Amino acid sequence: MRIRVDIPRSHLDGLDRLASERKVSRAALIRAAVDELLSKERTETVRDAFGLWNGELNGLAFQRKLRHEW
Repeated sequence: MRIRVDIPRSHLDGLDRLASERKVSRAALIRAAVDELLSKERTETVRDAFGLWNGELNGLAFQRKLRHEW
């Protein structure tokens, strides 16, 4: 899918230099950058979720504690 994005001339010049060095298109570089951004975002979301238990109890120990209260 094509989209229209405003990018400063200095960024375009940098992308063109990098594309030439890597022998890929400017569009390929932009797709790779978007992929990396989305991958990083997913990784951060998963990493943040691991802190929810705070290391106090694992899932089974938490379940046993709740059942013991009954």
